[in-house]
Amino acid sequence: MSLFNFKPYSNAIIENYLSIREGETKIGQTCSFNYDDKQVKYVIIGISEDLGPQANFGFEGSKNAFNAFIKRFVNIQDNRFLNGEYICIYGEIEPLIQFNNIFQTRENIANLDKYIQQIIAPIIKAGKIPIVIGGGHNNAYPLINASSEFLKDSINVINLDPHADCRAIEGRHSGNPFSYAQLKGTLNHYTVLGLHQQYNNETLYEYLDEMKFQYTFFEDYLFNERSLKQDIEHFMHISSKKHIGIELDLDTIAFMPTSAFTPSGFTVEQARNYIHAIAKSPMISYLHIPEGSPQNSYEEKVVGKTIAYLVTDFIKSNHQLNI
Repeated sequence: MSLFNFKPYSNAIIENYLSIREGETKIGQTCSFNYDDKQVKYVIIGISEDLGPQANFGFEGSKNAFNAFIKRFVNIQDNRFLNGEYICIYGEIEPLIQFNNIFQTRENIANLDKYIQQIIAPIIKAGKIPIVIGGGHNNAYPLINASSEFLKDSINVINLDPHADCRAIEGRHSGNPFSYAQLKGTLNHYTVLGLHQQYNNETLYEYLDEMKFQYTFFEDYLFNERSLKQDIEHFMHISSKKHIGIELDLDTIAFMPTSAFTPSGFTVEQARNYIHAIAKSPMISYLHIPEGSPQNSYEEKVVGKTIAYLVTDFIKSNHQLNI
């Protein structure tokens, strides 16, 4: 019996979410559901799981983020700024299992890694950019692997995150996707911006130093001792000849309903600027927005609409390269 399921999306599914008004056209009315369509450049995939955060001693709820997003995203306007014809809403990956205990769940996440990679790899091979929404940060690992496998080369990754997510090789969970990718050789250089100084242990800092990975602290941006714009530009410079993965952990945004809530962090506007700036690279392999964890109708609106802004910012900024 399979532990996971892929639910392909279609007009019939999206129609349940659409709010139609006369004289308006929504993205959900014009998008594709087949990534092989010639005009499609961006392929949206949901991962509705929270096994990864729970296996990292975190909270459940990240399984709810994709549904919160898709209901808002399909109802944004199709207009001169954003056209649905180059967007595919492909489908959603769902676990058929529940969290049992730490050790068994970590084994299941290793199987989830393989399942996700099988879904993502053909999309990358088709020359499209996967936009992966929902679930825990554990899912960065199969995205890096799928990119590296196709390119036959390691990739660079940039992450806006209060946590480094380079914990020990102790079984897969949301806290160690980048250390696993480094060990496998699929991650070349890792840049993590906005770490919270007291929410990463000393072992993590020693690991980042040993690997010569770039990292910065949120406190330095808070107290005007660094420029986020300049740090992004530095990453873009060192990655000019490498394919890159873009990570934005929603934990980084203050008061966002997430798996590791924080009252002190970047604003939604700063997160949007981060995505907009990096999307200008012609070497992007994927965009990943994990860790949203809405628990009620209000939080669902906040998480869903925030991700919709981030995704549209990414597509509009990157699509200019392909016109």
